[in-house]
Amino acid sequence: MPRFMYVIAVDEAAMADATPEQMEGMMQAHSDWAKAVADAGATILAGDPLAPSTTATTIRHGADGSAVVTDGPFAETKEALGGYYILECADGDVALALAKSLPAGTVELRPIVDLPS
Repeated sequence: MPRFMYVIAVDEAAMADATPEQMEGMMQAHSDWAKAVADAGATILAGDPLAPSTTATTIRHGADGSAVVTDGPFAETKEALGGYYILECADGDVALALAKSLPAGTVELRPIVDLPS
């Protein structure tokens, strides 16, 4: 069965200002979505929220093979990578329908490439 990655971008300032009740509502929305995933015959293989982008370390590889390490995210943006899911779905149509119902600000959906073993 094909696998898909759901990359979730969030407004970190809004997340930082969320009340405990808002966070609880967000968690409940994700639990409800997980039930919808199962009802659609898909399987969540993995999924986690991520720490704020201020905790990120970025490694840039140069053409000469060097690696430059910097603190912070790859790019300065209003939205930052907030979490992800990896799902196994029947096909891209099911994956897209589930992405549309994911309770998150911005979702980038990508098929996972199966590499030969």
